[in-house]
Amino acid sequence: MAEKKDAAKAEPESKKKLFIIIGTAVLVLILGAALAWFFLLRTTDKQNNTDPGEDVPIPKVSDETSIGPMVDIKEFIVNIISEDERHYVKAALTVELSSEAVKEEFNMRLPQARDAILLLVGNKTYEELQDLQGKKQLKAELMHKLNAILKSGKVKAIYFTDFVVQ
Repeated sequence: MAEKKDAAKAEPESKKKLFIIIGTAVLVLILGAALAWFFLLRTTDKQNNTDPGEDVPIPKVSDETSIGPMVDIKEFIVNIISEDERHYVKAALTVELSSEAVKEEFNMRLPQARDAILLLVGNKTYEELQDLQGKKQLKAELMHKLNAILKSGKVKAIYFTDFVVQ
């Protein structure tokens, strides 16, 4: 009889241990799935987000399109951020403006514009400027910066006339 009581006591204890082991395994699986989602799937979500480079206006070429006054910004060379070795950007661009009055203001503020451009490009990484998306994003950021400088009008478009990343 004593043996039956010991066997009866041992059975609930073994069920408790089994329940704890299964619960721990389920918890580990849930945590593993959550971590996998966070690190693997979340990076693809970031890639699918819209970025400011998509908002860069692409001028439509037609007979009705009016081309605004243009200002050429001479070639410049800027060191860019890189972890492994030295990289730089050699670029020149043309800025299309909304009116002649803005062209006069832009020419007067050309040193401010060049400074903003050099600082913005210099803070980019080599990897950001390698693909088309990075260049589009740079155009959008440049438009934003240059429009912040101008008071009497705005920048309609930016055209890279020379762009080398090395």
